[in-house]
Amino acid sequence: MEEYKVTVATGTSEYSGTNNYIYVTLVGENRQSERTILDNPGLDFCRGAVDEYKVCSPAPLGPLLLVRLEKQRYWVEDNWFCRYVTVEPPGGGPALTFPCYRWLIGDVKVEIREGTAKRLCDDTSPQLLAHRKAELQERQTVYRSVRLQKCCYTHMHPPIYVHSHRNMNSHTCPNSNPSRKRALFLQLCLFIQMGCMGFWDSQVYRCQDRSRPASGQYCMEHWKEDWFFGYQCLNGSNPRMIQRCKELPGNFPVSGEMVQGSLAPRTTLDKELKAGNIYLIDYAIMDGVPTNVIRGKPQYIAAPLCLLYEHPDQGLIPIAIQLGQTPGLDTPIFLPNDPPLAWLLAKIWVRHSEFQVFQLLSHLLRTHLLVEVFCVATLRQLPAVHPVYKLLAPHLRYTLEINCRGRTQLVSADGIFKRVMSTGGEGLLVLSQREYKVLTYRSLQPCWDFQQRGATTLKDYFYREHSLMLWDAIHSFVSGMISVYYHCDSDVVEDPELQTWIKDIAEEGFVDVPTFGLSNELKNKAELVTLLSVAIFTSTAQHAATNNGQFDWCAWVPNTPCTMRHPTPTDKDAVTMEMIMDSLPDVSQTCLEMAITWHLGRPQPDAVTLGQYPEQYFTEPQAQEVIDRFRKELKDIEEHILSQNQGLELPYLFLLPSRIENSITI
Repeated sequence: MEEYKVTVATGTSEYSGTNNYIYVTLVGENRQSERTILDNPGLDFCRGAVDEYKVCSPAPLGPLLLVRLEKQRYWVEDNWFCRYVTVEPPGGGPALTFPCYRWLIGDVKVEIREGTAKRLCDDTSPQLLAHRKAELQERQTVYRSVRLQKCCYTHMHPPIYVHSHRNMNSHTCPNSNPSRKRALFLQLCLFIQMGCMGFWDSQVYRCQDRSRPASGQYCMEHWKEDWFFGYQCLNGSNPRMIQRCKELPGNFPVSGEMVQGSLAPRTTLDKELKAGNIYLIDYAIMDGVPTNVIRGKPQYIAAPLCLLYEHPDQGLIPIAIQLGQTPGLDTPIFLPNDPPLAWLLAKIWVRHSEFQVFQLLSHLLRTHLLVEVFCVATLRQLPAVHPVYKLLAPHLRYTLEINCRGRTQLVSADGIFKRVMSTGGEGLLVLSQREYKVLTYRSLQPCWDFQQRGATTLKDYFYREHSLMLWDAIHSFVSGMISVYYHCDSDVVEDPELQTWIKDIAEEGFVDVPTFGLSNELKNKAELVTLLSVAIFTSTAQHAATNNGQFDWCAWVPNTPCTMRHPTPTDKDAVTMEMIMDSLPDVSQTCLEMAITWHLGRPQPDAVTLGQYPEQYFTEPQAQEVIDRFRKELKDIEEHILSQNQGLELPYLFLLPSRIENSITI
């Protein structure tokens, strides 16, 4: 009788343990072990437990191929999260690790492989090849790519539709836990009531929220100042739109005389244009977007153009604003030397457009929904033993589930955005489809993005500096990991699973974007490394840049209002404080904006930070060495950013590696 020592590790998060029956069968090349119930004296499979068992076989199994786990109900259904299984063969040979990292839901049977990453060509066993094929066939029945022409609120991006929630992620989303959901609900209710009861003075539009972070307080104190407006164009929640202006757009008739007072002495607008010191933010994508109706009252939007100047002493400042794409008597150009309230209202309108674009396009579309394409393609086309699956899995954690929640709770026909945003409802769909049609692969790569926008020399552009450092670190990490498993370009070209994966991404995820610029085949290692770097950078650093600071910039609602309740002004001299107050969101809308930006931007209680891999998908020493180098590089970046921010009145810490999550979870 052959005796194998089997160790089973249960997850450490809430509800990971189970009181259901758990069986194990060891599958070897020659035969299978006995189907063995795992039952020690006392409680088995408690949260965080690592339990040891003995599994017997009447004869040697041969090289161990698979571990089969089965869960059966005992009294009531009780799901179980298994981290890994280790098997020590008879005679005390080296133990083999079988990573699992998944929930077993219902009466279910799963087979897991030993942790060494293998491409298809590395498998020669008929049993392992059959297992590889069966795994993908099962996943492809769960995750399907279809077009939902009638279901507009799920067709807001690349046409991906998740067919089943059953095994959507290796974890349940953190907000799925009932106790956590109840606590969150109570926090949100309390937060909203702070605004609606006793702490609100409608005359000065001031909400005394004591939980606001220091940067939020700073925003409330400086939001009217031109330099702070320019700072947010560089380092706010939407830092990707500013671009160098080489010549003024034909629909933005700003003359040198108009802005001369805003320029440095002894210079002109023409000189500054040629010197590359004039920048533009153009919200043309907002033009003609359908507007929302909230509680029976129409809301309003604008499609502004904003001209900015990098002043040698004052930094980046706005010097001209036009609140529409068509110039004319009813679309004046607002200037800093206009009546102060008129200039302030013009800046508020720009920041209002900023809220729509950053929430829906920069945040939802260009991070959440873009990464979803990689999620679905990876789950459909790569088995769990594939090195690219193992590389991406930690960076796709929770993303599909949080996206499904976003569709039902935020952007649905009766979701929160419909209740609070001026583009809520049909406008969300129109705006996202416009952005999707012009999305390009190159714009997702920081080095190309900054060059294309002519934003490589802007001072105090911390988002750019930190993004490039993180991109280089991620690219180096991915390159190192890929080189462990792909030694030459032909290894990439001849990997059929990898080629099917990229075909799924290009032809399903971005099929309706003719200018996206991603090939449906991988020709070399460099292309693979860049694509994987885009996926990981987007799901980590880029998401952090747009998500983590939104409460800081939006908690003081006049700085970034979610909606406007009156049309844009047509007469500069007619702007009054009463007009501004009547245009800004009302108390209810303000409370909702504060609550949702607090909820979306808050740190997650079980967050895994960038470069940390508690779920050890890779067991090879070479891969672990690459991960260690990545962590060291992230530590150096952390120290550089902290040193850079010492003494700054307004620190920029949103891209501090210790504050970046390893995946999109909120």
